[in-house]
Amino acid sequence: MSSKFKRIALFIRKDTPVIENAIIQVTEFLVSQSLAVFTNEPLSFLPQLDVISVSDFPEKCDLAIAIGGDGTLLSASRALSGTNLPLVGINVGRLGFLADLTLEKFEDQLFQILIGNYREDTRFLMFATMNDSDIPIGKAMNDVIIHSYQDLRMIEFEISINGHFLNSQRADGLVIATPTGSTAYAMSAGGPILDVDLDALVLASICPHSLSNRPLVIAADSVIDITLSENNTNTAMATCDGRPGHIMQPGDSIRIQRHTSIIKLLHLDDHDHYSILRAKLEWGKKLTC
Repeated sequence: MSSKFKRIALFIRKDTPVIENAIIQVTEFLVSQSLAVFTNEPLSFLPQLDVISVSDFPEKCDLAIAIGGDGTLLSASRALSGTNLPLVGINVGRLGFLADLTLEKFEDQLFQILIGNYREDTRFLMFATMNDSDIPIGKAMNDVIIHSYQDLRMIEFEISINGHFLNSQRADGLVIATPTGSTAYAMSAGGPILDVDLDALVLASICPHSLSNRPLVIAADSVIDITLSENNTNTAMATCDGRPGHIMQPGDSIRIQRHTSIIKLLHLDDHDHYSILRAKLEWGKKLTC
């Protein structure tokens, strides 16, 4: 095989029996194609693999493969965004909106990508800062969420977009999602599904205490400021892609905006986002009484 890619980095987040089996299968296939294989984690069951830092992936490798679920691919995307290193996902998780190669067919699917039969898909990310600081508290490919913390009561907050006041509301929280993240928590909160090629963000409130509250779609270059009202007696938490978050006290503010870096995902030539939506959301099922 004449592969377009010669040095492959495996991005791994978990060390479970299911993942272990998948890693062994993928590694054996890549080695059989005379490709060099690296990993970001030492593996007791594959001690011969060279272990390198994720920060060294772009310099030492020309393709990264995330083995796991969408969460693993999200972690890889945050780590590799801005490096121009292409990323492929092999789904060993549940839904697989992003990691769309399957373990059952990965040899044929990965072979096609290795010989150059793929299409590129670029996705943008967001980042968040707190209280006028220039230091980001996190980067997100899916969503930034502000939610009530260690309390069953709602939180009160104000939203401004590009310096203009939007509204004040009481809710369990707020989801700010990219098109990539519009099929995650934002969808569960009643937000719309955005086409992944749209340059937009969606704001979806979580259980708002208002019948008139509706999700809002805005330009991706917008600057969003959320301030936790001084009226709150409880704290809130801001999380990026569901990772451990940052506690917000009454009066604290968080700013969310588009990150300058992007991530390059590789899909099969016949990749169809709408067929994935049909399959994962079961839109194609026949309705029965």
